[in-house]
Amino acid sequence: MGTEDKARNLAQKAHGKAKEAVGKATGDRVVEAKGRAEQMGSDLKQAAEKVKDAGKD
Repeated sequence: MGTEDKARNLAQKAHGKAKEAVGKATGDRVVEAKGRAEQMGSDLKQAAEKVKDAGKD
């Protein structure tokens, strides 16, 4: 299950990067901010996965 979660988090981060890029290209600061927020959420989830992995060792 952990590998699936990690893959999902990476996909979410990529989606956030794309959203941020679209926001920058169109000058839409709201979309740009939502993209950055999505990336941050992904980073937090990745950190939680690393903590869970460290607890297994």
